[in-house]
Amino acid sequence: MDHFYTFRLHKWKRYAVVVLVAFITAALLWIQNNEVFTAFSNEEPAAVSRGDADKPAISLTFNISWGEEKVHSILKQLEQAQVQATFFVSGEWAERHPKILEKINEGDHELGMLGYRYKSYLDQEIDQVRKDLLHAKEIFGKLGYKDITLLRPPSGHFNKEIIELAEKMGFTVIHWNVNPNDWKNPGTQKITDFVMKETGNGDILLMHASDSVKQTADALKTILPGLKNKGFTFVTISELISQAHAESKLVE
Repeated sequence: MDHFYTFRLHKWKRYAVVVLVAFITAALLWIQNNEVFTAFSNEEPAAVSRGDADKPAISLTFNISWGEEKVHSILKQLEQAQVQATFFVSGEWAERHPKILEKINEGDHELGMLGYRYKSYLDQEIDQVRKDLLHAKEIFGKLGYKDITLLRPPSGHFNKEIIELAEKMGFTVIHWNVNPNDWKNPGTQKITDFVMKETGNGDILLMHASDSVKQTADALKTILPGLKNKGFTFVTISELISQAHAESKLVE
């Protein structure tokens, strides 16, 4: 009889270990998959990665961290198509190219920041991130843009701690969910096909206007009218957030 109970006890322990390992594995997978938060979920703190999936409004965003040539042809395409976009620029770039920043602003495009130096925040201590954001805020303020509240961390790298810091400093962290990797210059047609196929209601599109892009302006010639023909409306990130929050309040 003693042997019987010993066997059952050992068997129960084995089951317990299996269950515990499975639980830990599932928890780690959940954490990994949810490292990027969405502002329209119940997670706090949050980063905006998409708007209202029930509305055909979309936001076209551009990152600029270096160069001064390619942005002009991109602005020309936006002007011709009468599309307002949101440009995320680094403080370092803005400091070097204030005239281009003025041109972006004059085109009724929205401005967001990429911090000051374009260096991954995950490679820095949190105090360094804070200093970078404070310096960026100071630079944009001196240039006449004191009300910038949209932040896209360099390379889109962030975690919960970074989002919490950004929110405490008055920023809303912005991510994306459609990325054709135009900076890799995979081909004008590939960029166009990817965007046209993958874009849906409420999406935030990531493109670039640094001098690394060689095909983006040409791709926009087809993308901008093409997305309009599919029934999408281009709005700025602030407008996208406003629409989503309004919808959320109605649901509540």
